[in-house]
Amino acid sequence: MTDTTESLFQRARAGRLGRRLLAERLSGYWFTAAGYLAIALFAAITLLLLYRSLPILSEYPLVAMLTSADWNPAQNSFGFLPAIVGTVYVTFLSMAMGIPIAVGAAVYIAEYAEGRRKTLVASFIDVLAAIPSVIFGLVALIVVVPFVGTYVAPAFGGGTAGVGIFTVSLVMAIVVTPFMISLSVESLESLPDELRETSLGVGATKFETIRSVLLRAAGPGIFSAVLLGFGRVFGATIVPALLIGGQTQLPNSIFSTGQTLPTLIVNDFGELMSLPLTQSALIFVGLMLVVVVWLFNFGAMLFRRRLQRRWQY
Repeated sequence: MTDTTESLFQRARAGRLGRRLLAERLSGYWFTAAGYLAIALFAAITLLLLYRSLPILSEYPLVAMLTSADWNPAQNSFGFLPAIVGTVYVTFLSMAMGIPIAVGAAVYIAEYAEGRRKTLVASFIDVLAAIPSVIFGLVALIVVVPFVGTYVAPAFGGGTAGVGIFTVSLVMAIVVTPFMISLSVESLESLPDELRETSLGVGATKFETIRSVLLRAAGPGIFSAVLLGFGRVFGATIVPALLIGGQTQLPNSIFSTGQTLPTLIVNDFGELMSLPLTQSALIFVGLMLVVVVWLFNFGAMLFRRRLQRRWQY
């Protein structure tokens, strides 16, 4: 009887072990397939955009399109330079305005704020991050555009109705800053307390600890937050479409109207669908967006690994 019971028990254990091993094997297959699916999806999108861009690439030299400032599809002129310059201006200005605020706010939340104050500030940051971009664009049309046109641009000698590159950059900085703050706070709060205690124990002030120890240790995470902000600004569509003015021209100041690569697609794609060459040109703009973001992320990944090796603690 005892032998029979022990045999049944062993078979039950073997059955449970077999099911666990099967589940482990199947989950491994699933995770591997999901990873390769992401790669396959990216490759499929890139190849599709490349295939649909071949008509314009076979008709016009790539360098000529990238360096030409003449965008007139009706005359078969496809110069992408104004949209490229507008995209660079908006991205650079937005990040220049957003990064210092994001890092400063993250340091305050992670290292200075306590109790209810910390919870209140962090919750409002999360709410800002959840607001749709179109809401920021609508509020900017009501508040920011008149303010820039009436006060800011004239103060710097610029004549504008309020829409333009500076307005888009200001609003996009507001849009992406909450995301950068949230990720930066997580990076700072994930650091071990021993770093703070050791630095303070050798006589460093709190500010010196933050500047020389914590920001350095959290550098790779903060860099990732900046990458997220860059990606959102570079590919932003609705806010630039509402606020940049939609003029495909080289800007002569940061208050000029202009165009970005995403708004070029949005403004022209619908009405020019019947023109195959123009459609191909706009699809090529999408391909440029994908390639630039991929190259930037790949280079940033390598740079982040270097930071992790150099700033390890």
